[in-house]
Amino acid sequence: MPRFRLRPFGFVAGVGLAACLASAAEAGALGVVAAENFYGDVARQIGGAAVSVTSILENPNQDPHLFEASPSVARAVAAAKIVVYSGIDYDPWMEKLLAASPRERSVIVVAALIGRKTGDNPHIWYDPATMRLFAERFAAVLSDADPADKAEFAANLARFEGSLAPIEAKITALRARLAGTPVAATEPVFGEMFARLGMVVRDMAFQMAVMNDTEPAAKDVAAFENDLRQHRVRLLVYNAQASDPAAEKMEKIAHAAGVPVVGASETEPPGEDYQHWMAAELDAVDRALPASHP
Repeated sequence: MPRFRLRPFGFVAGVGLAACLASAAEAGALGVVAAENFYGDVARQIGGAAVSVTSILENPNQDPHLFEASPSVARAVAAAKIVVYSGIDYDPWMEKLLAASPRERSVIVVAALIGRKTGDNPHIWYDPATMRLFAERFAAVLSDADPADKAEFAANLARFEGSLAPIEAKITALRARLAGTPVAATEPVFGEMFARLGMVVRDMAFQMAVMNDTEPAAKDVAAFENDLRQHRVRLLVYNAQASDPAAEKMEKIAHAAGVPVVGASETEPPGEDYQHWMAAELDAVDRALPASHP
């Protein structure tokens, strides 16, 4: 079942990624390649002017699960001093690129930082605690590579961690109200945040089939439709970045049944930072399930 998606996109108009990193190195900045733009964003927040960050997956119209690396991406990875990627099969192309260009570099696999393994939900960045651990590890790697700026990195890290406090407070407040609430999703993009909020996720078989680009079983489709039509779930979260006919059908059924629908993207929206992105997602859940809801 094919998803609706764009072809792999151009990353830097008229200039190769590797050339950008080379220019950054000449300017004294450490070249960093992040597989996903939310890691790249946090890397910039921690590293400041000391780093030049290139994010590979940043197009909001592309399905990250179907990405194929281009030669320019391979050259960028080969030139980078620090490489960051999610792991647990979300971005397997990065492992191949690293193996194809063995050299001395620092590599951060975020899933490994939190003890996740293949088969776990790969959308690990939807838990701010994961991003805090990544930021701490990235600051440590930067401090080793550039000891002269260690104090600046520490200050930037403290600022970033402080900026997560309102998000954690919002999670705590919503969990107190919404824990145990039955919810569903077209695929498990929002799964980590559902867990933090204590919400009960139904119809997982359907979600996993859509994520893996396979046809959901008829019984799973029927169960999902019944959950929506009979209001066994109070919220539907859909993947705002990639879809397929089965997922779109569930979204239409939810709207028709009066079940609130909230979108969740896989990459950080253009012009946003990680903190505002997560805050906006939580605000959307808050609006969809207000305190006055019966």
